[in-house]
Amino acid sequence: MEAVAAAATSARVALGGSMSAVSRWERDRGRLRVLVNDGELAEGEEPQPRNEVYSVADFPEIVEFLHGRWTEGGEPHAWVETADGPADEGAYCHQRVAALRRRGRSSCVVAPILLHGLAWGELYVARAGGQPVFDKADAEFATVLAALIAAGIAQTERLAEVRRLAFTDPLTGLANRRAVDARLEAAIERHREEGTAVSLVVCDLNGLKRVNDELGHAVGDRLLVGFGSVLSLCGAELPESLVARLGGDEFCLLAVGHKAAEVVRAAEELCDRAKWLGLGDGVAVGVASTDADIGPVTSGRRLFRLADAAQYRAKALRSDRPVVAGVGAPEDPVVRLADEPPARENERRRFRGRD
Repeated sequence: MEAVAAAATSARVALGGSMSAVSRWERDRGRLRVLVNDGELAEGEEPQPRNEVYSVADFPEIVEFLHGRWTEGGEPHAWVETADGPADEGAYCHQRVAALRRRGRSSCVVAPILLHGLAWGELYVARAGGQPVFDKADAEFATVLAALIAAGIAQTERLAEVRRLAFTDPLTGLANRRAVDARLEAAIERHREEGTAVSLVVCDLNGLKRVNDELGHAVGDRLLVGFGSVLSLCGAELPESLVARLGGDEFCLLAVGHKAAEVVRAAEELCDRAKWLGLGDGVAVGVASTDADIGPVTSGRRLFRLADAAQYRAKALRSDRPVVAGVGAPEDPVVRLADEPPARENERRRFRGRD
């Protein structure tokens, strides 16, 4: 959004306008959504409007353009509307002209923003009443500016896609370990400053190796994707939670701002639903929450160790219910296992996190 706002400002200054806007065509909904308004705004206009939208029915001459063809042939180009223009040449002209008159502006120039050969949106720049109206040269310049904006948007979208891929597990589409680390550290900071509850549910999907060996890795992948969907469903009960695949057969759910009891209920539902996947042997689930009696949590690493220790104990007990860190404290074996180094490496698997 910052890049779009900067583009609107730059275009307004370059064209000598009093206000500007960048809008996006929502092709599936048949409407134009204003993303940014800049400059001298009229009543009802906001810098970053939440719900300023216009139906494509208001702009009938733009329909073919939305499907990749400019009505006059050739490349899309900008055009000018003036407040003293006729208001009876159809709805499209009427809407633009009426808006200029209503907001006390003399003229506007509208430039299509084209991305990947299709209409992405439009650049709109207007001048206040009393200012010279835009002319053909201004329209040609606006066309160039719209092309530059399109290039910037394309670059921004490429960077966003790279970032998305860097934080996404390619098989399940869930977040990955990198995303969990980043979100967890921010959540622990909130916990330290505001006392916000932070909880982790760590899951180990049982039976994946058997499924891979007996039925093939394609079936094993189907099990992983199916369990990821079940985890997402249970995570939806905890708004703003993050559902992730850590790697292999390990998954987790990070919940912020929810009581431990709410997180445990979601974990219990997860155990129940995992039984009905039709593949695998259920799931071992461990829960750790700053809202439980687990002692001070000053780092994401400790919370991960606690949740992982709880999951390790659930697996060792072959429990079909989640094991919760802090139950039976201060003698809780899960807390002891997480906080005390093991006597032998093979007593438990190595905990995650940087030492």
